[in-house]
Amino acid sequence: MSPSPSRPRLRLFGLPLDVIDLQGTLKLLGGWLADPARAPHTVVTLNPEIIVQSRSHPEFAQAVCDADLVTADGVGIVYAARQLHGQEVPRAPGFDIVKGLMEQHGAELRVFFLGAKPGVAEAAAQNAARDYDVTVAGIHHGYFGPEDDERVARLVGESGANLLLTAMGAGRQEVFNQGWRGVLGVPVMIGCGGVIDVLAGTAVLAPAWTRKLGVEWVWRVAGDRKRWNRAPRLLNFVRMVGAEKRRKK
Repeated sequence: MSPSPSRPRLRLFGLPLDVIDLQGTLKLLGGWLADPARAPHTVVTLNPEIIVQSRSHPEFAQAVCDADLVTADGVGIVYAARQLHGQEVPRAPGFDIVKGLMEQHGAELRVFFLGAKPGVAEAAAQNAARDYDVTVAGIHHGYFGPEDDERVARLVGESGANLLLTAMGAGRQEVFNQGWRGVLGVPVMIGCGGVIDVLAGTAVLAPAWTRKLGVEWVWRVAGDRKRWNRAPRLLNFVRMVGAEKRRKK
């Protein structure tokens, strides 16, 4: 994919990053949703963990590079762009993108909820239909292996969905969306991590003040033991940025 003149693209550690804010993202995705051709598009919301993990997983890195849109999900990406490119990059986090699409398009959306533990996607779909009037095109949990990828991809493709929310963890969700995009055939496919859990009510959205400051990851890591193993990756990312900045001097 080539960035448009109005949407320049940076590179961070070999991965692309589109310079686009939330409103610009919603407008772009709205255009993809409205296109009668229903061309498939993949969206990646870039965070430090994706950068760290993709460095040892070439297929993951390639899926990010091939994405049609890569937004800055967290403050770490904003920090890296500032340090390495001297440029302020606006954030367009995954939850805000999904919520914004549902608020703006409501009943026009046919959403397939893919991911999370069995039962969670069902709850997310039920809540989204109630709160945003979206149509539920389909539901499937994220606990399946690569041997079932084609079956699930065809299930999504046959659903007529125009928005696919894939929440199977960083790496797995991006590779699935990109690798099966032709079979999925969904105009907007977003690897959205814990968004389905938040919509289901099984995970709590970080407080507004942390989101405004861009430090919601600190709140999440501090409050959830299961996330403590992520802290070293974030520290590693800070070291990577420092080393790259020194290398560029």
